[in-house]
Amino acid sequence: MRFANITGWGKCLPPAVLTNADLTTIMDTSDEWITSRTGIRERRITHVKYSELAALAGKRALAAAGLKAEDLDMIILATAVPDNMIPNGASAVQDQLGAKNAAVFDLNAACTGFVYGLSLATAMVRSGSVERVMVIGVDGIPFYLDWTMREVSVLFGDAAGAVIVEPSDTASGLLADKLGCDGDARDILMASDSGSVRERFADTVDGLYAINFEGQEIFKRAVRGMGFAMNTVLEKLEMKPEDIDLVIPHQANIRIIETLAKRLNAPMDKVMVNIEKYGNTSAATVPVALCEALEQGRIKPGDNLMAAAFGAGLTWGACLVKWGDRITPLGECDDELPACDKTALELLQPWVDGSRKANEV
Repeated sequence: MRFANITGWGKCLPPAVLTNADLTTIMDTSDEWITSRTGIRERRITHVKYSELAALAGKRALAAAGLKAEDLDMIILATAVPDNMIPNGASAVQDQLGAKNAAVFDLNAACTGFVYGLSLATAMVRSGSVERVMVIGVDGIPFYLDWTMREVSVLFGDAAGAVIVEPSDTASGLLADKLGCDGDARDILMASDSGSVRERFADTVDGLYAINFEGQEIFKRAVRGMGFAMNTVLEKLEMKPEDIDLVIPHQANIRIIETLAKRLNAPMDKVMVNIEKYGNTSAATVPVALCEALEQGRIKPGDNLMAAAFGAGLTWGACLVKWGDRITPLGECDDELPACDKTALELLQPWVDGSRKANEV
């Protein structure tokens, strides 16, 4: 039987750090208010295009796998913030990587995008349709935010994470998954005028997007959706919660993560948490957390990893990944992002000023 092993991994975090203390200078909030409700202490704000974050994460994943860009057959870019809608964002990543042999496309399942992308890449590799696929999760929800809404704007940051999927003869990689969507409730987490429904040339149109974020309902549905998906995956594989070596959940809110762990009967020392450093980076949370779990030595050969995510749509999903034999990169990428000469607050200031001005109208 043909399997689809994860052979490379890489992440990219922009250097500009936006702390909770920084946020107190632009809105009525406090470190205690943010940390106690979300578990977030800081997040990153990018000074480059999102395709550049994605490409660097991809280069690092290629180095870890010992591959060249031209070895790729496909690039799946999971994102809600492509550089352009036409053409797709994945084509910009292909160009920056020099992956001239790769078919490319964007996948927008919001925060669940990486899990969706890994599922699709696995199916295509296992079917023999392709040999080597790069799956990237990159997002920057701060782009969409009204920076006068503290309940929402404190949550998000920018990041990218990538993996390489290749065929294997041994049982490894994604072994089972469960994906879903509660489209009937899609309006509880939405930038409602972010697409073609937005009227062109209307006098009322400004730089703001109409954000709806119903926190309590999102919390309930996130726990329910991810919990159902994880239990379904365990049933498919006839496994028990104690068979999981590490849970890698979407990093949206520490309370969601803790509630999810309880539902799975997983102690917190078996749960990967890095939300305090990066906030919610949407489709990038799972691959970035995966990379950091490997860096910290929390993943061993043959470990069973359960990843789960939930996002706008309302999409949800989970997958069980059996890790392969290798937990160290075959090589390293020396490339770095261009130097950043501004603080996170300075990068953010035009959006803050625009949000205030729009709300005064």
